[in-house]
Amino acid sequence: MAWYNEASFYHIYPLGLTGAPKQNDYGEPVSRLNTLVPWIDHIKEIGCTALYIGPLFESVGHGYETTDYKKLDSRLGTNEDLKSFVKKCHEAGLKVIFDGVFNHTGRDFFAFKDIKANRENSRYKDWYCNVNFWGNNEYNDGFSYTNWGGYNLLVKLNQRNPEVKDYICDVIRFWVSEFDVDGIRLDAADVLDFDFMKALRYTANTVKEDFWLMGEVIHGDYSRWVNGETLHSVTSYALHKALYSGHNDHNYFEIAHTIKYLQNMGKLNLYNFVDNHDVERIYTKLSNKAHFVPVHVLLYSLPGVPSIYYGSEFGIEGRKEKWSDDSLRPALNIDDYKTAAKDNPFTALIKALGELRQKTPALSYGSYAELKLTNRQFAFARDLDGVRVITAVNNDDNASGFDLPCGNAACYVGAVTGIKVPVSNGRISFNLPANSGDIFVPDGEMPEYKPATEKIIEEIKVIEEAKKEEKKEKHIEEKIEVVNAEGKTEVVSSELPENVDMNKNPDDMTVPELQAAIINKMAKNGPVNDQMKKTVTDNIWHDSLVNWFKSFR
Repeated sequence: MAWYNEASFYHIYPLGLTGAPKQNDYGEPVSRLNTLVPWIDHIKEIGCTALYIGPLFESVGHGYETTDYKKLDSRLGTNEDLKSFVKKCHEAGLKVIFDGVFNHTGRDFFAFKDIKANRENSRYKDWYCNVNFWGNNEYNDGFSYTNWGGYNLLVKLNQRNPEVKDYICDVIRFWVSEFDVDGIRLDAADVLDFDFMKALRYTANTVKEDFWLMGEVIHGDYSRWVNGETLHSVTSYALHKALYSGHNDHNYFEIAHTIKYLQNMGKLNLYNFVDNHDVERIYTKLSNKAHFVPVHVLLYSLPGVPSIYYGSEFGIEGRKEKWSDDSLRPALNIDDYKTAAKDNPFTALIKALGELRQKTPALSYGSYAELKLTNRQFAFARDLDGVRVITAVNNDDNASGFDLPCGNAACYVGAVTGIKVPVSNGRISFNLPANSGDIFVPDGEMPEYKPATEKIIEEIKVIEEAKKEEKKEKHIEEKIEVVNAEGKTEVVSSELPENVDMNKNPDDMTVPELQAAIINKMAKNGPVNDQMKKTVTDNIWHDSLVNWFKSFR
């Protein structure tokens, strides 16, 4: 099987982790990427086998307004730095995938600059969508164009132009020859042209054995993207939502039904995550912080490829702000976490789960069978070649008993709690502590290191009590500061607009208008709870919201 089928990913947003400046002055390269080399040992230590890192290439600000696909961002260093970094990852046994931002470019990209200089005479005028020389924009270009997400900073590429298609395929070949990359995560894959993706897949099949294409897709039937002609995998936003809201609402039916919904799409090996650079940290999202344990037990044992976003293995916070993602992408110093795998209970849990997954093929390749389901208790089996691995989780504040059918072993042992459970008449019976979870494997097939669930829960209680005291002393303002297009700071409301013209063309709506319109549509189909509203407002991508709005009848 391919390496990615049994991978556990670590996800790094490098501009944030390295503390790079928010804006690129295109000056002399600063080798900040080299500060991430010590993270390689940490990534290995917690049981991850692959790294997804990006965006990496020259850009204006946050990294997704690319200005040069073949040059490492000056704020991170030089191409030699990136080549050396990937080599060190490979030497440590880690596969590496880059962020591929191929839906749009920045305004400083050579093709767009040529259009600005030569207008109708530019040979690149058809590289972008709907370039209109009778229009204008806020940059006073003297022409308009289709942007992405409502931001003219991001100019949408014409993916049906053969020259654009050939250029991007050449970029992939360059990344492999120059940096030896092992795959690409395609940004905004849900708005990429399917013929364009087929060209990328053909290129992927020829550049390197088991070269992996994974796409960012939020809503829809994932099998449209995951097949033999387009992508190998996509992001499972459906499971991401279910994992946190299923715990916040004490509703394991949501998680179980989501799994069945995904399995009905076919045999897809989806990219599973509980947080990333675009959504709130899982520790922030959970109403009961003790649910950090069962959430990650599920992440590592459900069908799919698990991913940890940098810093979340330490239990850090990160709140989504409507006008800034900075809190989701902080600078961290690995020296501050040198003993985390031993002393930090969150990290210890992730380490144990990562080690277990590497040693347990059933968690990568096994079939899935539901064994128990209530609102507050959930258990399932992963079966492979006669070996049964059992996951059990409990989101209740009290301990709960489980009696489940098991495999042929004489005894099972819990990878999280370390408890040993004898097999009797083909079944195992055990009590699971409050707000916890465990993965039971045949005795002798688990990592030596066992974190204590109770230690995690007790530390969470201490942390939460301290935060409650802090909140009593601090008023949380409902307005936020943003930097406007002129570079000036202004205070704006974080609320959605109260009234939206539902007859307005959704393509012309702003992101807050689309969010409010979608909630309005939902309300016509039944009650809309806070979690449903949060799911809508977490999505800040204009094209995705437009598609979501149009999906209502």
